[in-house]
Amino acid sequence: MHALCSLALRICCPFLFHRRSAPPPPPQSAVIPSRSVPVSPWRACGMEKEREDSDTERERAEPLSDTERAIVQDTWARVYESCEDVGVAILVRFFVNFPSAKQYFSQFQHMDDPEEMERSTQLRKHARRVMNAINSVVENLHDPDKVSSVLGIVGKAHALKYKVEPMYFKIISGVILEVLGEDFPDYFTPEVTTAWTKLMGALYWHITGAYAEVGWVKLSSSAV
Repeated sequence: MHALCSLALRICCPFLFHRRSAPPPPPQSAVIPSRSVPVSPWRACGMEKEREDSDTERERAEPLSDTERAIVQDTWARVYESCEDVGVAILVRFFVNFPSAKQYFSQFQHMDDPEEMERSTQLRKHARRVMNAINSVVENLHDPDKVSSVLGIVGKAHALKYKVEPMYFKIISGVILEVLGEDFPDYFTPEVTTAWTKLMGALYWHITGAYAEVGWVKLSSSAV
């Protein structure tokens, strides 16, 4: 009788006697084959660092504090007293160290001698324009919209009209810091240099933003 009941249970309720099999192993994470990464054209033309920088350049530049704005405006007032001479010194060093930048200036692209550059009427005129643009920014540091407008005009003009590679703005920012630090050592203390470095970062951010707005896609070439 016991055997018959047992048999009946096995037939009617087999799950009561079914041995639970071991749980299936957890699914392994799918192994995603590594994708082949094409060679960066920026690396091919020696500008991989610039390409890396451009990947993060749209992160907003660190804003200047009220103290730093005052520092920049105070030191700029002293620099601007020698506006043209300082501007010429900046451009001469820029063109001597990065001669490829001269390709955009037909008036003096043939010049290699620094003294000849210093005497160039066209170069001195452009130096004044550069310094006046910086002056417009410094005078309006309290007005972010005005700064954005000024630099937007500069960026779009250089992108659309002059076809200047945006990397040259980063390069000349470094040249500006070098020249100001050398020509005004008494004023450009570490604290002042930090404030000016942040300003140069903000200028570059606004200008590259203008390039992005007009859809700039041209790849950089070597700057040396």
